[in-house]
Amino acid sequence: MTDVMGQAGMAEAAVRYLRSNRTPAPEPVEALPRPDLRCVAEDERAPLDPREFRRVLGTFATGVAVVTAPPATDGGSPAGFACQSFTSLSLAPPLVAFMVGRTSSTWPRIARAGVFCVNVLGAGQGELCRAFAVSGADKFAGVAYDAAPVSGSPRLTGAVAWIDCAIHAVHTGGDHLIVVGRVNALGTADDPSEPLLFHRGCFTRPAHP
Repeated sequence: MTDVMGQAGMAEAAVRYLRSNRTPAPEPVEALPRPDLRCVAEDERAPLDPREFRRVLGTFATGVAVVTAPPATDGGSPAGFACQSFTSLSLAPPLVAFMVGRTSSTWPRIARAGVFCVNVLGAGQGELCRAFAVSGADKFAGVAYDAAPVSGSPRLTGAVAWIDCAIHAVHTGGDHLIVVGRVNALGTADDPSEPLLFHRGCFTRPAHP
């Protein structure tokens, strides 16, 4: 009994010691200030050949999507453009992003709508992508779609996946804008095909061994 009591006393003393020597909780880390967002000035441009820039960056294969938005006004027409700069951004909260040229004539219409849907294209939708890459035409002529569940943006038939978003933030990035969207709904096709890829200036599809 004495040994048991002695061991219990030692254990209690050890617990008291550990409690008295706890490492203090770390102080919260303050977030760094956000950098100023601005365009690159002419005197800051690197001496790069734009054609070489495109050639080298073209070795990075990307998926292809069409970003759509509902009419911003009653009686208007939906908006959409082909995009290869779409990416996931954050899990909590769920955010995605895409880049669009500052001179885009479609972007102001999406901005006025305040919402958009990203349609991830399948391997057989190269012609559809080309139709949405032109300017000034009725891009939705003959295109089958329904309404995304939250925003009402066009959800293109045959797309591999769709992501329904509200515009969360817009940042400048040189000659482009970085558009961040908060995801409100998303899904995939019932029988999704392989994705459409863009590599070295051409459409392609994943290679299988």
